[in-house]
Amino acid sequence: MAVHAGQLSGMSETQVWQRATLSSQQSDWLADEVPVALVYNGISHVVMMATPKDLDAFAIGFSLSEGIIATPQDIFGIDVVPTCQGIEVQIELSSRRFSGLKEQRRALAGRTGCGVCGVEQLNEIGKPVPPLPFTQTFDLDNLDGALRQLKDFQPVGQLTGCTHVAAWMTTEGQLSGGCEDVGRHVALDKLLGYRSQAAWTTGAALISSRASYEMVQKSAMCGVEILFAVSAATRLAVEVAERSHLTLVGFSKPGRATVYTHPQRLV
Repeated sequence: MAVHAGQLSGMSETQVWQRATLSSQQSDWLADEVPVALVYNGISHVVMMATPKDLDAFAIGFSLSEGIIATPQDIFGIDVVPTCQGIEVQIELSSRRFSGLKEQRRALAGRTGCGVCGVEQLNEIGKPVPPLPFTQTFDLDNLDGALRQLKDFQPVGQLTGCTHVAAWMTTEGQLSGGCEDVGRHVALDKLLGYRSQAAWTTGAALISSRASYEMVQKSAMCGVEILFAVSAATRLAVEVAERSHLTLVGFSKPGRATVYTHPQRLV
């Protein structure tokens, strides 16, 4: 799969037939989905299918949410390099963090199946997350205004109907920024990367998808205390949120919200 410079906008134009007009084609837009390899100090760590935009933020957010780095300062440089097979994001880590990554990779060697296979207890799933502090509050009356703003951060999604979005809400219900991707986890990682650079400390995260345990864990790993999801939460997501002291809210719709854990942060 060749990746062209124009694809870095995240979408490509195509010709389609509509049900009512099969005799002629019309122009339409498709969201791009390409293999993106995160390469740390010359060693490929993971390949994700992603929309090829905001990849610097993706690299930082993934590194933070996976515990590869503690702060963005642990990354000395990022280069986004299109190749004939996809895109490489070449990340230069500090020597201390790269040593830790190599130890982590050795610990994973020999495992097969999904990321949960082989664990014996719930608290062994994923990365250990220190319990979050209780420093944030959010007035639910401000949620509806934020929901109306979500589409403003989905330029690809508005044309293609094919992306998720993750955004950061201020306590007043304004969206400070947002990132979209065909993958909900990638959209969240991109947001977490931007958040670390912009130093957004007060507020909450809002995602357009369901809340899986990975979404909760990634948020908690990056110090997010409140996570709103437009769709439902899974049981495991609720368990992880409870244990990490994260306030998890699902079915975030105009006039509606279901609070699963730690409601004391909400007004």
